[in-house]
Amino acid sequence: MVGQVDSLVFDRLKRLGIQPADRCSDGVFVRRAYLDVIGTLPTREEAAQFLQEASPGKRRALIDRLLERDEFADYWAMKWADLLRVKSEFPINLWPNAAQAYHRWIRTSLKQNLPYDRFVRALLTSSGSNFRDPPVNFYRAVQGKEPQALAQAVALTFMGTREPFVGMPVFFSRVGYKPTGEWKEEIVYFDPNKTATSAAVFPDGKKVQLPPDQDPREIFTNWLLGPGNPWLARNIVNRVWSWLMGRGIIHEPDDIRPNNPASNPELLACLERELVASHYDLKHIYRLILNSQVYQLSSVPTTERAKGAANFDCYPLRRLDAEVLIDAICQITGATEQYSSNIPEPFTFFPEGQRAIALPDGSITSLFLEMFGRPPRDTGLESERNNRPSAEQRLHMLNSSHIQLKIQQSAKLRSLMQPGARPRDPIDALYLTVLSRLPTDAELKVVGAYFQNTPGNRWPAVVDLTWALINSAEFLDRH
Repeated sequence: MVGQVDSLVFDRLKRLGIQPADRCSDGVFVRRAYLDVIGTLPTREEAAQFLQEASPGKRRALIDRLLERDEFADYWAMKWADLLRVKSEFPINLWPNAAQAYHRWIRTSLKQNLPYDRFVRALLTSSGSNFRDPPVNFYRAVQGKEPQALAQAVALTFMGTREPFVGMPVFFSRVGYKPTGEWKEEIVYFDPNKTATSAAVFPDGKKVQLPPDQDPREIFTNWLLGPGNPWLARNIVNRVWSWLMGRGIIHEPDDIRPNNPASNPELLACLERELVASHYDLKHIYRLILNSQVYQLSSVPTTERAKGAANFDCYPLRRLDAEVLIDAICQITGATEQYSSNIPEPFTFFPEGQRAIALPDGSITSLFLEMFGRPPRDTGLESERNNRPSAEQRLHMLNSSHIQLKIQQSAKLRSLMQPGARPRDPIDALYLTVLSRLPTDAELKVVGAYFQNTPGNRWPAVVDLTWALINSAEFLDRH
């Protein structure tokens, strides 16, 4: 099926007269795959091992390994927590116990590769305590308990449309909420005493009678997950494609509507069929995309960007997510970052060594994450995350003591200067550590000359080169 994905994209490019980019190099691929699949930079050793490996199937093998790593669950739990609004504080107000339980359930579901239809069913139909039955927090994390607000959240998250269909709110009109004796705990349940004020209508226009003793959420969920219903599969495969390829087949990925058609309808239909045939195995969709030639194209286009970008003629340049960027800087330097929450229970500050991609709560943050566009998790819209570079960000990377001290005080970087090492060894090590590749001959000539000017103490040169590399577009961007 990987071949069919490639054929559908390349055939369309050919019809449009667009020449796709060349295949990316191994150095580019190893960095891209690590960042896209696990939100984590490869270590120097991991990058070197991949570059030295001669096996023709090494890219496929790397993808399989990455999909099984713990960081896969960390990173994609972060992405899902953005959509599902996992946040303790205003305006979501899940509170820490519920936010952590919700995040833990999301991460466990991803780690165990819970089929997507079962994941959705749990979120839409669960009842119970928001502390002890984490999926019910889907309804707690909406900025309103009225049926219209709940239906809008369901439509956005699982159908990719920004407004619920007429008649859809009725399916969520019997969701009840009640407190318990535990502070901030709340029970979400089916309340049969609530009555619908209008007819229930599925998004396909079919009316349905709601039995008084059956939870309407189950009726809607059975429709959404029913055979032949395109909404669920279309939305999620389009989102996964967008997350990996930088742009949805329907763009934006949460703006699916009749007058916003897919750029490649056949490709979208192919991925939908694959998801259903695999029994909603999302990792199967990841593998199809990641192993495709389309995903492994260079980021250097051969044609006019607007026309080519919509048809996936190359891999798109994108700035690293805020969480991924600070984790990468800390990995390179061996430094730590401090994260805190304004809510004092059960803790205010996280222990050292906490990775940003694994933060369980959108209210736990730092000045760096705020500056670099981490989403507030208020609405569940993809557009909440802002990865557009700004002057403030550039100045922070270039001039702040926050970044400079991580480099200057790094014992990990000092360890690169081994006694008796070749002059180029620390240079090679730094390039592999920061950019996941070796320096080109031209780079080695310039940097080598700079290092030779400090033969007695190369530490200032190591600091300067590290600073220069982490401020390069090659480091700051996915490419």
